[in-house]
Amino acid sequence: MCRLMGYVSQKDYSLSEFAGPHFEDFAALSSRHCDGWGVVELEAGTTQPTLVVEPTQASTSEKFKKIAVDTKSNGSLLHLRWATSGLSVKEGNTHPFTHGEISFIHNGGVMPSNSMDAFIDADLFEGMRGDTDSERYFATIITEVRKLGLVDGIVAAVRLIREKCDYSSLNAMILTPHQMIIVNEHNFKRIPAGETEEYYDLYYRKDADGVLVASSGWDQTGWTMIDNHRALVIDRVTFDIEEFVL
Repeated sequence: MCRLMGYVSQKDYSLSEFAGPHFEDFAALSSRHCDGWGVVELEAGTTQPTLVVEPTQASTSEKFKKIAVDTKSNGSLLHLRWATSGLSVKEGNTHPFTHGEISFIHNGGVMPSNSMDAFIDADLFEGMRGDTDSERYFATIITEVRKLGLVDGIVAAVRLIREKCDYSSLNAMILTPHQMIIVNEHNFKRIPAGETEEYYDLYYRKDADGVLVASSGWDQTGWTMIDNHRALVIDRVTFDIEEFVL
């Protein structure tokens, strides 16, 4: 299980700047979500994401602290990993995952991970960095995007996995040069032991500077909760938010 954060903004910000004064509380969630962290950045209108991953605890990593404060962009995803049981802690299993101009992070599990293999275009297996269910979920999305386009493909992939597979959560964030897409699809009966019923909830904050979306577990006073079984599509120029039922 994992913690997710993503933002798109008018100008370049660091993660800590845009998240605000409680960012360190979010980073502190890595005390439990301690199996790796990753950041991807993609400037609006460009096609080459910049990816940094490290299979260590974020809050104890000097590299993470430097990136969170010093590296600035107008679009970024941050992932704190709590490895699904049985999956190894290594760089190849550390989110985000990228394919061309599309970047992806996931919180949850699809069991078993190979239950999605029949949905995935054969050529995508060659480019996989690791062996997680999350990367296969992303590959299922890419397969459907190839057929249907970005938003329709993401929605179709989520519906396919929801119908055909056993899962705890399909919560995800997808960043492209023109949009950020948020998937909120989870099973309240599959919350990890020791976590509250809000564990899978996602919230967003929109203001004149842009939109920030993040997992629960830290101070999000005044933010808007995203309903379960919903996807948000955020335009990176206007910051308009369109909602879809999954």
